[in-house]
Amino acid sequence: MATPVVRTSASESNQSNQPRKVKSRPLTTRRLAAWVTEISLVVVSGIAPFGLGVYLNSRSDLKRVPLHPVLVVTERAIARPLALPVSYGIRNVAAPTNFLWIIALLAPVTLSWWQLYLLGKTGSTLPKRKFGVRVVNDAGQSPGIASVVAREGVGRLTVPVSIAYILWRYSFAFPNLGLFTFLAVLMVLGEGLALPSRRGRRAFHDWLGGTYTIDANRPLPSSVQVDKSQQPQPGEELAPVSMSILTGDVNSVPNLWQRMRQNPSLTLFAVSLVSMVAVLGTLVATQVYIQTQQNQRETEQINSQKFLVLVERLSPNSNATTEERQSIILALGGLDDPQSIQFLTDLLVKETNPILQNTIQQALTSAGLKAIPELKKKNQFLASELKSVGSNNSSSAGELPQKRLHLNQQTINKILSVYSTQATGVDLSRAELGQSGTPQSSFFNLVLDNVDLSGINFKSANLNQASFKGSIFRSPGEDGRWDTYDDAIADFNQAQLQQANFSDANLSRVIMNRSDLSRATLNRANLSYGRLIGTDLSSTQLVGANLRGAFLEKATFTGADIGDAKFNEANLYAARLSRVIAIGTHLSYANLTNTDWRGADLSGAYLDRANLTNANLSATRLTNAVLRSARLENTNLQNADLSFVDLRGANVTGADFKGAILAPVPQNPADQFVQMPELGSVSAVVQGVDFSQAKNLDSRQIAYICTQGGRHTNCP
Repeated sequence: MATPVVRTSASESNQSNQPRKVKSRPLTTRRLAAWVTEISLVVVSGIAPFGLGVYLNSRSDLKRVPLHPVLVVTERAIARPLALPVSYGIRNVAAPTNFLWIIALLAPVTLSWWQLYLLGKTGSTLPKRKFGVRVVNDAGQSPGIASVVAREGVGRLTVPVSIAYILWRYSFAFPNLGLFTFLAVLMVLGEGLALPSRRGRRAFHDWLGGTYTIDANRPLPSSVQVDKSQQPQPGEELAPVSMSILTGDVNSVPNLWQRMRQNPSLTLFAVSLVSMVAVLGTLVATQVYIQTQQNQRETEQINSQKFLVLVERLSPNSNATTEERQSIILALGGLDDPQSIQFLTDLLVKETNPILQNTIQQALTSAGLKAIPELKKKNQFLASELKSVGSNNSSSAGELPQKRLHLNQQTINKILSVYSTQATGVDLSRAELGQSGTPQSSFFNLVLDNVDLSGINFKSANLNQASFKGSIFRSPGEDGRWDTYDDAIADFNQAQLQQANFSDANLSRVIMNRSDLSRATLNRANLSYGRLIGTDLSSTQLVGANLRGAFLEKATFTGADIGDAKFNEANLYAARLSRVIAIGTHLSYANLTNTDWRGADLSGAYLDRANLTNANLSATRLTNAVLRSARLENTNLQNADLSFVDLRGANVTGADFKGAILAPVPQNPADQFVQMPELGSVSAVVQGVDFSQAKNLDSRQIAYICTQGGRHTNCP
């Protein structure tokens, strides 16, 4: 082997007579430390602004704006493959949060590319230079940007993380994101440390990039001489040096480029073979595409010709019998042609023969869900026509449009019933599928009981008096896992659902913000973690319903029956619940801040650890209720019946007890028909509760508190 030539920079030549310090720690340890430092810098650059954005977003005093489109696109791109939690559409965030989250997105990318640039140009990043680690190519020089991208982007990250993702995606660990992160880190570490742990071997990413990782502080062997015939230039790097000298790799494994140079004939054959396969594959794919398009055009042309023939046979001058017309209509329904669906949709509202009307409905039903868009357009047109007729106060004039609308609604009903399990993504927003309140509207009721309506868009639709008993409005999506980003969830935002029947329906995580559910029936329905922000639930039946973890901020429950319903951990901030019947309702750990319960019956309700700060519980009945460890700061309890209530551990600072009943008033024995138990056995449990800062306690209440183990400044 020829004697290698080394050039040194000006700074290195000044120290040529001084022995270099060799790091005491092994090169493998320092490589790992440098890599961990690099990754930590990238992670911190993203986590720091993201965490600050999360904090600012939790503050309610900041202006709320929609999430930035860049963040929306990024979230959607990564949410599905990583099985992130369910999305509820574009959410509003604090104004500074948008800016900080964009920084959290751009900072790691910028820092990563800067480190790649330094590694390609100098062979070291700042952490590598600190730990005395350097990356060089076969010639002992800086590897260059292309080699570094292949080394870091493909070899070190893409391949190991892809293997980790496949193992995670098809294992029991899916969709646990923490386990995927652990597995990805483990694969990256294994790829970087497994092979280099054996002398004379390189990591896969070094082999792929044609690079070597060397000790930047290691003294050069004495056999390496300096070529003094050439003047050193400032900032010059190591010139061609044998990698066996720098790394101790005697049996170095040649990389792909070296193999290609050593076997030019084999390389030429491989390139020719790959090129031939690529050309043939392209030709075959192109031919298949052209043939597919041609077949499609021919099919469309044939269907169009059939459509024209069938339509001509349906003309009034054809003298076709009713049976013949039925056969023609069914044939039109079997055509895979948009013209036929549009024609049948228009014909449905023009035909006057009930037999043919039924046949047209049957044909559209056989066409399936692809008929829904045309039916929806016609539905909205007929609904607007009916409203314009209704504004003229002419009931006779509105009878015909109402019958036409009824036929349209009935057809949509049939299609959804038949194709219920395939209806995900169907758009029925702003459709008129319920009672409109006019005298003519009594012809139709939407009935979709015990069907799967997951993922249907009912936003702003009229579904008044519809029946959805036992139906399902949520499915796990393609990955078969619940609570992940691809879950198919129905959207009822701002829908009209007055007197609708959802008994025993699965509405878990369904979106129903600002919907009108007044006088609806939701007994035993599953609404857990649903979004019902600002929803009108006045006089609604919710007996035994499951609303655990639901979002019910500013919802209205006036006069509703929520007896035995489960609101555990639900958020009812500023909700209106006056005159509700909440006997035995579970409200443990619920957020009930600023709620209005005036005149409500909460007998036997479970309110342990609930947050009732600033709530209005005046004139409520809380007999037998459990308020253990509840937060009652500044709560209005005026004239409330607190008999049998368990207040142990509750915070009653600032609570107003004016006229509140802590124990039943004993009756005159002469007036008693049934013997009443002793007062002490039916009184509120206040042992250990501090009433020192409670408001408007009278002398009788204070005496009771003191005798029952409570605390007050007036207690002896």
